[in-house]
Amino acid sequence: MITAIVGINWGDEGKGRMVDLLSEKYDIVSRYQGGNNAGHTVVNEKGKFILNLLPSGILRDTTVNVMGTGMVIDIEHLYNEVKSLTGAGIKITPDNLKISDRATICMPYHKQLDILEEERLADKKFGSTRRGIAPVYADKYYKKTLRMHDLLDLETAKEKLADILEWKNLTIANGYGKDPVKLEDMYNWLVKYGTFFKDYVCDTTYYLNNAIDEGKSVMFEAQLGALRDIDFGIYPYTSSSTVLAAYAPIGAGVPGRKLDCSIGIMKAYSSCVGEGPFTCELFGKEGDELREAGGEYGAATGRPRRVGGFDVPASKYGILLQGAKDCIALTKLDVLSYLDKIPICTKYLVDGVETDVFPQGKALAEAKPVYEYFDGWKTDISKCRSFEELPVQAQKYIRYIEKLTDCKIKYVSVGASREDYFEM
Repeated sequence: MITAIVGINWGDEGKGRMVDLLSEKYDIVSRYQGGNNAGHTVVNEKGKFILNLLPSGILRDTTVNVMGTGMVIDIEHLYNEVKSLTGAGIKITPDNLKISDRATICMPYHKQLDILEEERLADKKFGSTRRGIAPVYADKYYKKTLRMHDLLDLETAKEKLADILEWKNLTIANGYGKDPVKLEDMYNWLVKYGTFFKDYVCDTTYYLNNAIDEGKSVMFEAQLGALRDIDFGIYPYTSSSTVLAAYAPIGAGVPGRKLDCSIGIMKAYSSCVGEGPFTCELFGKEGDELREAGGEYGAATGRPRRVGGFDVPASKYGILLQGAKDCIALTKLDVLSYLDKIPICTKYLVDGVETDVFPQGKALAEAKPVYEYFDGWKTDISKCRSFEELPVQAQKYIRYIEKLTDCKIKYVSVGASREDYFEM
């Protein structure tokens, strides 16, 4: 079985908790894109964990975790993340964590460039996490980066780095007017944090292909959601990588393999971190109460998330992109329990016409939400372990979401812990 766990909306849908839950059925969990610019929050019997780079399967003792070819890895951040988890009793060794030798290293100057550009843009900024993701992906396609295999021969890496910095300093010194980046500083950083991972770096393409041939089951874990995809998302307010399920085998390192299943994750309401169009956004008291009820603050940055009611046009579009029509996990249903009336953005008003088609460009920027309000259930549902145990109004809400999106919901989460869910 080869499965992808992917986000339907803007990210932060609860992919980490679903990977943690479902990884019990899989031998291998692999991240296939992105870096430490987003976080997965997982709560289980071992505690509460925020994972930025490590696959969420790392919290299961029997699961092998792979950091794929399509990732960009800040080795300093990864080093600290590994140390934090091992300090909390999580086992991390080269046996259960394997890092693609082709994955790209995110250097300190990538973060510096990210910050400098956001500051230059001022009120026109993209809402970057300032963790170097766009600059390092740009350099990857310039073919001017180091990869994880360079950690296995640091002297040769130093020669490559010298050539890269000669080019990179043209921008840092002559463009932004900052002090040039020093070779020795960057080399010392590589030695300090990279040496630790030498035994973890391997050819994950051969590892994953051999494992699949042996009948092992693999889960691909996405970062962010469909609306942040570099090609199909709300460009330019997107991530810099391809977050879609179709890319999972490529980004993980096994491009010749096909998915058996794509499991899409979407919240029972909407949330969004960063800049860009967010048509369903709620403001004032209504938005503040929903944000607090859901604890909607970025796992990677701590930034308050923008929130809104469930967004039908955006969700239908995300389901289409992710190929997840028959297998959806609906998360955070319990958050809505405080509401007398639950907001649902059923359509957009675009140029005076109502539509449930997700628009692009200027049409999206100017779209207005068409809201309707659904009767709430006003009771705690966190102990429900079946659809039948839910209050009637909660059952109706789920069925209404299925009808509006024309998709099948398979899993429903009613709390943050691993066991707080049921299967439809």
